[in-house]
Amino acid sequence: MALALSVRFRKTFGEFSLDVAWEAENGIVVLFGPSGAGKSLTFQVLAGLVTPEEGRVQLGDTLLFDREAGVNLPPRERAVGYLFQHHALFPHMSAEENIRFAHPVPRSAEAGAEAEALLRRFHLQGLARQHPRALSGGQRQRVALARALMRKPRWLLLDEPLSAVDLALRRSIRAELKQLQRSLAIPMVLVTHDLGEAFAMADYLVIYEGGRVTQAGSPEEILRNPENSVIAEWAGNARVHGGRVFSF
Repeated sequence: MALALSVRFRKTFGEFSLDVAWEAENGIVVLFGPSGAGKSLTFQVLAGLVTPEEGRVQLGDTLLFDREAGVNLPPRERAVGYLFQHHALFPHMSAEENIRFAHPVPRSAEAGAEAEALLRRFHLQGLARQHPRALSGGQRQRVALARALMRKPRWLLLDEPLSAVDLALRRSIRAELKQLQRSLAIPMVLVTHDLGEAFAMADYLVIYEGGRVTQAGSPEEILRNPENSVIAEWAGNARVHGGRVFSF
């Protein structure tokens, strides 16, 4: 059954005010905008790391935050998996140990079996004993994803997941992330300031600017009727070059 994600909140930091609202069905939701637009702050609110002054966040039938109702689930109760920008792997732990760490009982036989299954899933079997420094960027990415999935999350948050990966690897990892989302059938929220990546990855695209949502919808809808000057210029260039807008 598809999980809908409903987001509406306001948060103020000094002179910066983030006031956003959007809703999306199960799939990959991409938050796009320039640095400082409020994307990563939204990520932190969704994760439960930052508390808004007002609003409501709901995933399916689970209320994550509601200021009026006095609901604010802590991060550990939000059933969310995280993939951070620079992977945040423990350098002193092997790939397998990093994955097992996310299990409630890391040294248990159950944790070992589940870690082994995830290592196979991400084609990392021969690298289980390797430490992060010995892994490539793509391999570290897969270890971080495996660790996130060890928690059996209901949804995934990915903060600039491809920024630390070589350009040559980006297409293959995008395809892997899409395939993973389809196989798990859980929502993914991906933060990026790369426009090509946003259009390549999104089922539902949310455009941020200055702490506000300026446009939201499917990539096709936004390309047909862009309300942002950057998007309009990019869409025009894409049409001039044969409309190859998802090939980045």
